[in-house]
Amino acid sequence: MRRFIFGFVAGIGYLQTCAILPSFFLCSAMCLSAGIAAWLGFLCRRVQHSRVRLMTTGCWLVTGVLTGIVWASGIAAVSLADSLDKALEGRDMTVIGVVDSLPDRFATGTRFVLRIERVLQAPCCLRHIPTRINLSWYTGLAFAQRARPEPSQTVPILQPGERWQLTVRLKRPHSNANPMGFDAELRALEQGIRAIGYVRGDTRSDIKNVRLASFVVTPHNMIGRLRAVLRDRIHAALPGKSYAGVIAALVVGDQKAITPQSWDVFRKTGISHLVAISGLHITLVAGTLASLFGALWRRSWFTKAQLPLLLPVKKASVLAAVIAAWGYVLLAGFGVPAQRALYMLMVIGCAKWYARLTPVSYVLLLALFVVVACDPWAVLSAGFWLSFGAVAIIMYASSGRNQHAISDRDAHKDQPRYVQIVYRLCRNMKEGSRTQYVVTLGLLPLTIILFGQYSLIGPIANAVAIPVVTLVVAPLSLIGCILPQPLSTLLLLAAHSALAWLSLLLQWLSDLPFAVWTTPIPHWWMFIFASVGMLLLLAPKGWPLRWLGCFGWLPLLLNTATSPKDHAVWLTAFDVGQGMSLLIETAHHRLLYDTGPSYSEDMDTGKRIVLPYLAARGIDALDTLVVSHSDDDHAGGALSVMNGVSVRQVMSSLGQHHAIVRAARSHQHCERGQHWMWDGVQFMFLHPTDAVYRNPKIKPNGRSCVLRITAGNRAILLAGDIEAPQEKALVSREYPQDLHADILLVPHHGSGTSSTEVFLSTVHPSIALFQMGYLNRFHHPKPVVWERYAEYGVMRLRSDTDGAVSIAIGANGHIDVAPYRTTHARYWYGR
Repeated sequence: MRRFIFGFVAGIGYLQTCAILPSFFLCSAMCLSAGIAAWLGFLCRRVQHSRVRLMTTGCWLVTGVLTGIVWASGIAAVSLADSLDKALEGRDMTVIGVVDSLPDRFATGTRFVLRIERVLQAPCCLRHIPTRINLSWYTGLAFAQRARPEPSQTVPILQPGERWQLTVRLKRPHSNANPMGFDAELRALEQGIRAIGYVRGDTRSDIKNVRLASFVVTPHNMIGRLRAVLRDRIHAALPGKSYAGVIAALVVGDQKAITPQSWDVFRKTGISHLVAISGLHITLVAGTLASLFGALWRRSWFTKAQLPLLLPVKKASVLAAVIAAWGYVLLAGFGVPAQRALYMLMVIGCAKWYARLTPVSYVLLLALFVVVACDPWAVLSAGFWLSFGAVAIIMYASSGRNQHAISDRDAHKDQPRYVQIVYRLCRNMKEGSRTQYVVTLGLLPLTIILFGQYSLIGPIANAVAIPVVTLVVAPLSLIGCILPQPLSTLLLLAAHSALAWLSLLLQWLSDLPFAVWTTPIPHWWMFIFASVGMLLLLAPKGWPLRWLGCFGWLPLLLNTATSPKDHAVWLTAFDVGQGMSLLIETAHHRLLYDTGPSYSEDMDTGKRIVLPYLAARGIDALDTLVVSHSDDDHAGGALSVMNGVSVRQVMSSLGQHHAIVRAARSHQHCERGQHWMWDGVQFMFLHPTDAVYRNPKIKPNGRSCVLRITAGNRAILLAGDIEAPQEKALVSREYPQDLHADILLVPHHGSGTSSTEVFLSTVHPSIALFQMGYLNRFHHPKPVVWERYAEYGVMRLRSDTDGAVSIAIGANGHIDVAPYRTTHARYWYGR
């Protein structure tokens, strides 16, 4: 069984790396092969010959791998079948549905999930519309800022379980595809969200958004409404409090109100797992209620019913624990981390119920099987590997220690009561410290390969935060939500005060210069070496040469950032949606050209895309940041980048009073004629000229910094948002050989006002990079411009379909092109 489970998980993991799902014929062949392999393994199960036993192991592994592939393929195919028909993207339709999630209220609107019941009006009634869609309902101000038509003047307060008639505009889930980036398409698939969009404004006479029912009675909606009531109760009791969002996250699993600043502190101190409702919180609730229920059951609830004769106390406690865990997980929104903890608890509960003397490793593997069978995409989650890895490493490090602990405990049983209490307290502290040491060291290789960083002060922070959150904050918050006023407010205020005092310590720890160790994401062989070294160091006493495990860590500790050779250049064109951002690397220098757009006051592409990529590569400094012009889709993430890494120099066309200029350590206007050499690679600005700066009538697009990069006989031209007049000026004043480029960043995202015939014929690129958002409201690139590049025989790459594009120009002039959605293709992309 264990061999089958290992193969099953491996098969599911393999499928999640595939570009396409296997066909029905191939799945049928795999089912037949799995059946044959299982039959062979069953026949050979009692044979003791070493070769036969090895064959049996292979048969069960093959059976598990094939079963896992077929199982995950079936679930994925069913989920993808509910996708939005491509012909309906960007078109208005009227639907009736029920609010199916906790609405996320933000400054400019509300975001929520709608479960579709009926389609009243659609462009084509025969087209498929998904069952669950994610909608945003913006206020008028938000739409004005985003240049979208017909906004709603006000957004009503939505509640789970309400039935609405809405006019919506949808598209398929689409995320920015970048190396080391977050995959929102995968998250949507895992949550059953097969379309996203927004509610059309009701300012037009033909659009009516109407609430049809205040509540639709179903068990699911009742749980959702209860969660909303508890969340509103928390925020009403803690108005304006900094950590009200954290308490709401602990009670109902709603993390949306936690500020980015708080998340940053939690990440640096390594306590983010305490904010998500997972195994620690569910075990606490289930264990507490199981102990209480067992004590009452043992006393027959202080009656003469003799309940333990009907059901043993242990089974009654197990039943109470499972019911409590189910209730808490449902209250938490049935999130994926909570599901994993619930399944593990249920497996352990079954073993207890049937009084099976099952090895703990077997229980862990069975829980692993249940988790991946219910959620095949869990294998792509960092939390999945960290949670199971933590349990596995504790089991490994504790092997052979139980007998010593039992004998040590028996040695003090004849001592006075107070001696036993002191001894038990010391023993528990010692075991807790050892467990923290084991988890810290054991998860370090896994954490580094997943995140490229590790919280060095995490053990200290967790030693304080775990008891405070689990024993004080979480119980007070849960009880405070249940009790009537004014007790409810008093308990919630007490929980918030404890959390606020804890946050002061966490803030101080996170500000320490050595709080976080960052390193480039290691190669797989470095991870293997470090893992073997970790297993040696944590091996039970008596293992020989455990100290050799220290040498396994050397490749990981000495890992450094990669870079091109002299006279070579690497270009990474990020997928930032409707915006621009490119990283240029030479042997010893790095330049970032533009930083993409901002999404809100607290979030932008600099923080969400650029900085995580730089951190994963081990890049902590930029030699130059070029901000081509002031438009938000180019400059929106600049301040976040400047706060996240060291930027030695900023070059831009911005005014002297711009926030980016004021925040720069050193600023210089980009101007035609400026040039420099890095590691055999030449950089030169071709635009704007001094006359452009002196002409106030020229718009920001016309002032875009145009940068030409030359490596040997190859050239890159970054054209910003210049338009036809600037293209004409460049062609008229530059020699053709000074304007020619093998790689062209297409001006103004491929708008109809740029990429003129004369400009293209002069530059004559081989590769054109189009950076734009998926189904953007400007309809970039314009069809005529897209076809114009095709007529010149140019390789066209666009960020909305190809994702981030990595281009390497070697010292010999060879060009390698790697679109992320091609080299990292997955079956859910574009679906």
